[in-house]
Amino acid sequence: MIRRNTIKVASYNIHKGIGLDRRRDPARVLEVLREIDADVVALQEADRRFGARVSVIPPHLLEEHSPYAAAPLGHRVSSMGWHGNVLLHRREDSLLDCAALHLPALEPRGAVMADVRVGGMPLRAVGMHLDLSGLWRRRQAAAILGHLETAGQPLPTVMMGDLNEWGNAGCLRDFARGFAFAPTAASFHVRHAVGKLDRIMVSPELRVVDCGVHASATARKASDHFPIWAVLEPA
Repeated sequence: MIRRNTIKVASYNIHKGIGLDRRRDPARVLEVLREIDADVVALQEADRRFGARVSVIPPHLLEEHSPYAAAPLGHRVSSMGWHGNVLLHRREDSLLDCAALHLPALEPRGAVMADVRVGGMPLRAVGMHLDLSGLWRRRQAAAILGHLETAGQPLPTVMMGDLNEWGNAGCLRDFARGFAFAPTAASFHVRHAVGKLDRIMVSPELRVVDCGVHASATARKASDHFPIWAVLEPA
């Protein structure tokens, strides 16, 4: 466990809980999260796609088999987050504020934001899953950065999620104007990881002291993405 002058964060596209064996297994996702042992986690594709879009991870499983609570961002009782995006924090840490962020999109897209006090350090976390279209990704990046500019009291900020950006331009350049990227490796696809789709970005108040891709045996089966993680400290 990383404690306490540092904060460990992670981002994980859980593919609606469906692993490479085509089984939906939320317990397997929770096992991966326990392996990573992060303080704050951004999940993507955490709701089922159709119908009531219920949470992939039942609340009782999250409570009984993890140290985490979900920031209450959903607008549907059955959903844990907002358009499949969820922010998890340790139950021992204080949730100071949270919000669902509306993003411009052709299909339903959103981002989530939560302020958490990890130990004695306040942190603003943003989780996102951006569009497949490069034009819409840039519009969504602009919307997220605009939300941060009007979010009230500035805090050390980490943004993380599946940016769906295969190259080194587009929304990556937009985010890079104010944020530094953790130098994690490719996280997609778990069979042969070639895409750096998942990213962790930090504001100037934070420094990345370690980071990586969590490629455990369980993570190789639980989703089509590997989770990524970073250890942060005040700059």
